[in-house]
Amino acid sequence: MTITSLVIPHHGRGVHAVLYLPDAAGPVPAVLMSHGYNGFKADFDDGARLLAENGVAALCYTFCGGSTRDESGFPTTEMTLFTEREDALALVDFLKAHPAVDSGRIFLFGGSMGGLVSVMASQERPEDTAGLALLFPALCIPQNWRARFPQAEDVPETLDFWGLLLGRDFFLSMRELDVFPRLPEYGKPVLILQGDQDMIVSLESSQRAAKAYPNAELTVFPGEGHGFSPEGNRRVYEMLLTFVQTH
Repeated sequence: MTITSLVIPHHGRGVHAVLYLPDAAGPVPAVLMSHGYNGFKADFDDGARLLAENGVAALCYTFCGGSTRDESGFPTTEMTLFTEREDALALVDFLKAHPAVDSGRIFLFGGSMGGLVSVMASQERPEDTAGLALLFPALCIPQNWRARFPQAEDVPETLDFWGLLLGRDFFLSMRELDVFPRLPEYGKPVLILQGDQDMIVSLESSQRAAKAYPNAELTVFPGEGHGFSPEGNRRVYEMLLTFVQTH
């Protein structure tokens, strides 16, 4: 495989990414791999390598302003779910234009908040995705923050949450967001992977999503929480590869 570091510009900022290309002839399917809250482009390195070793390209990246390790210079206080959706769609466009990638077989894979952003991207541009794979997707984030800040005036100017300094617009911009009502509109295949011991994203949330999607499969991992064991991650990546190869 060939591994290349990239900076992909859009909206006046640059997404730092790593492209894993297989040593295969002809256009290949590709997976855009979106990390979770305060994650990093290397979080899914093992999965990206497995994909590339088996003829599937992978593109990993750090959301601009979405991590203390982000290299873009975009302020974390300006990051929102919608700037992260812009990042994801810019990378979808990059993959669509890449000569080694089959533009009709681009899949989105996201963990936790990256799963929510992947769903948002698929709802914005369903025609550009061949399917979704979601690892403990945090589709509940908008509801959770609305419960914490019931009124707009309750939202602080900044909030240090789990080591990442968030700005007021992060919370205000999602006050009307609810991805669940539009899930039935997405007819492409969906794979949802969820641990039954997850204390951040409930199993009920993923079950609700799996029922709402017309073409979804939910696999529950016994004993796994929000962040899988090495053995759990190995199974996730193997299932992701099979999912892409099947569809």
